[in-house]
Amino acid sequence: MPRNRADVDLALNAQVQRARRAAYRGPLRRAVNRLFFTDLVDRTDDFSDMTWLGKPVWQSVLDLWVIQETLYEVHPGLLIETGTNRGGSSWFYAQLFDLMDHGRVVTVDVERMHDLSHPRVEYLIGSSTGPEVVARAQALAQETSGPVMVILDSDHSRNHVAAELELYAPLVTPGSYVLVQDGSTDTLGIFRSGRPGPLPAIHDFLASNPAFEIDRARCERFPITHHPDGWLRRVSA
Repeated sequence: MPRNRADVDLALNAQVQRARRAAYRGPLRRAVNRLFFTDLVDRTDDFSDMTWLGKPVWQSVLDLWVIQETLYEVHPGLLIETGTNRGGSSWFYAQLFDLMDHGRVVTVDVERMHDLSHPRVEYLIGSSTGPEVVARAQALAQETSGPVMVILDSDHSRNHVAAELELYAPLVTPGSYVLVQDGSTDTLGIFRSGRPGPLPAIHDFLASNPAFEIDRARCERFPITHHPDGWLRRVSA
């Protein structure tokens, strides 16, 4: 039965819109995302001046949102963070734990660059791969009855990230995550001087550790991220 002109126009318009969306999902989308990401990093000095309730938190706001979603879903009893820096991220995580009435943070850096404190946070000074620091993190993980989650955000060089993964990934409980931050070092041109960075370390680790897999939904939650392939979920003991 023939359709009227209005129906034909609607059908043609829907076809055009589908074609446009399909074209955008390819190289055009990737180019737009890269340009936007580069401009955003430039405008914010790579998010170095971001604050949470007045405290410096050197994180992309989009990535930080994914982290808070994950913390709520996983409800970790312990979050291990390497790379305290100015302390704002661990303070942010601890406040989320306050809201959930659950969880604590241990955060590590080679020096103390802040004067923050929080009853849920333990600050360790030393290398994240140093024996004393690792032993303390292991002891806290063993004492924790709930899930254990790890965020790696210290030295982003390939070798250091590889060493951290070998030391801290075994502490992650099944169903929880190790988040390797700043794989954008290996993907965004303005960070080229820091290569090789986390991405090759991530891929090498996954090749020999089948207990972990990339959680694509979290890595691709937003069009841009500093942590491509960085969300590693433990799928088995």
